[in-house]
Amino acid sequence: MLRKSLILALLCTLCSSAWLASADAETASDFKMKASSNESTDATFTVTLKGSNIKDLYAYEVKFKVDPSELEVVKAETKIKGYSVSPIVKNNEVTIAHTKIGNVEGEKGDLDIATITFKAKKAGSSHVEWTSMKMLDKNLKDQVISPGQSATYMKIFKDIAGHWAKDDIMQMVDQKIVEGMDSDRFSPNSNVTRAQFAALITRALDLKEGAGKNPFADVKTGAWYEDTVKKAYSAGIISGVSSNKFAPDQSITREEMSTMLMRAKAAAQGVKADDLTGTASVSFKDAGKISAWAQKSVSFAISSGLMKGRTDTTFAPKEHATRAESAVVIKRLLSAGK
Repeated sequence: MLRKSLILALLCTLCSSAWLASADAETASDFKMKASSNESTDATFTVTLKGSNIKDLYAYEVKFKVDPSELEVVKAETKIKGYSVSPIVKNNEVTIAHTKIGNVEGEKGDLDIATITFKAKKAGSSHVEWTSMKMLDKNLKDQVISPGQSATYMKIFKDIAGHWAKDDIMQMVDQKIVEGMDSDRFSPNSNVTRAQFAALITRALDLKEGAGKNPFADVKTGAWYEDTVKKAYSAGIISGVSSNKFAPDQSITREEMSTMLMRAKAAAQGVKADDLTGTASVSFKDAGKISAWAQKSVSFAISSGLMKGRTDTTFAPKEHATRAESAVVIKRLLSAGK
């Protein structure tokens, strides 16, 4: 009988402890950070700090981690009455603080603690990490938590919203391979030059300094593309339109693009371009317009998935490649190497 009583008492104690723990868990304060948007053409966005089941919040100090080259702190606001300290930015840390004033009760329940407005300095992804929050109750007893929450916001170029290549373009922007014409424009349908495409490949493959002299008379010393051309030429990725002419400012054609891509693929694999072969027959209606010197590279580009037709029935070998197309094929080149 005594043994049964002890067991019953123990079970009651365990059940009571479990119930209390469950009750505490149900009423524990919880904190979350919510971004106003994940993606927009607008440079500004907000993050809101939300608290639920708050017991007694009289004052707080919040810290964020950001990259100052990506984001600018515009302002911090709160609906809680009292005094706020303007955002303090030091290196990659942002600090905001607020306190109630006088002998008043701390905030309780569910509430928006603060809303911070950020401005993206350039197109691409920006990250905000909520690293810590120090809280004081009305008796000035402190508590420090580390939320470890983050939000990512992507500012996209205004002229690629809804564009078929938007996702690939922005992925290449984040990898610092392609750039916009300015902070708001990418000009996706503009032509890309031979020098510009060589520069994309050079950055994508992280080509090292080229050896030897510049072989092209029209690649002048001091030109922005001089080093790019040297690197790409040394790696066997580019050749000239003649023995001593590269035509850096000439818009690149789609068949020329296929040739550079094939050579870039070979360089990435450490093999010769001649060792790569295409397995797809070029069945486009305009296949007869592909130059003899580009037929192998077009076949390889199509069979390897690096390039597709301009339409379902045409490859458009002599037409100029666009900035959007250049970003897409570079993304495919990098993806194929994984």
